[in-house]
Amino acid sequence: MDLDAYVAARSRYWGRLEELSNRRRLTGAEGDELLDLYQRVSTDLSVVRSAAPDPSVVSYLSMLLTRARVSMVSTRTTTWADLVGFFTRTFPAALYRTRWWWVSTALTSVLVIALIAAWTLRHPEVYTAQLTPAEIDAYVGTDFAHYYREFPHHEFATLVWVNNAWVAAQCIALGVLGLPVLYLLFTNVANVGVVAALMMGHDRTSLFFGLILPHGLLELTAVFVAGAVGLRLFWSWVEPGPRTRLQAFAAEGRTAVAIAVGLVAVLLVSGAIEGFVTPSGLPTWARIGIGVVAESAFLVYVFVVGRRAHLHGVTGDVEARDVGDHDIVAA
Repeated sequence: MDLDAYVAARSRYWGRLEELSNRRRLTGAEGDELLDLYQRVSTDLSVVRSAAPDPSVVSYLSMLLTRARVSMVSTRTTTWADLVGFFTRTFPAALYRTRWWWVSTALTSVLVIALIAAWTLRHPEVYTAQLTPAEIDAYVGTDFAHYYREFPHHEFATLVWVNNAWVAAQCIALGVLGLPVLYLLFTNVANVGVVAALMMGHDRTSLFFGLILPHGLLELTAVFVAGAVGLRLFWSWVEPGPRTRLQAFAAEGRTAVAIAVGLVAVLLVSGAIEGFVTPSGLPTWARIGIGVVAESAFLVYVFVVGRRAHLHGVTGDVEARDVGDHDIVAA
């Protein structure tokens, strides 16, 4: 092989690879070009080594590929742009795509809460069998409200954030089994229903809703989303459609992880409201108004931002190039 002719023919690719490797930021197209050139130059290095192993050329190409490798690794690290893209495209699109699951879960859960509260109001033995009259008086008189003022605001906000994030994480992580998610959801809504009946049955209705609604609207929505995502994950391997069960479960699993990460931020907001707004001295209407604004903002985020991202092809899954190879499945 004429090495000089080969170098002359391939040098423009090598120079372009070197140029891209030296850049700190690359566009999407440039990143794809970098990967393509890396593969080309890798082939060139193999050709030179086998046909005309000139030490200087081999050394140059080896060094060039090393620098390109470092550049590719650095461009795949998380940046602020990635973070912004996650919260403006990936997360809202995932919420929008799964909307019927969590909206149905939310409506069903609210109905169950209402039914349990109504049943408990007619059958107070549900709580009188577990609490003495003195304990009931203490709970409805002081303990329910004191719960929100027991700790400093920042400590309480962190406490409820971690607790709610843990409940949401359990709903998603146990989704593969299905039934545990239903149990977790029922346990949460049953507690809310019984407490609501207990407070309403002792003329503390305004106190109950005044302390629950500011943070509870967004907090319970996040829990319902987590539960629905867990159930969807379970259904993905029960009824995978045209994909294999492994492919369906993997795809929904990646989306579930994206939603789980996003819900951490949502629950941080609800935790801050519960820690700083719920126990504050603001009028009840103002505290509830803040909760309504937070919930409305979430719904706008899903049905406006998420819908727009979904219409542009964003599904909430990772990018196709990150998924890996898979078998073609006939529809």
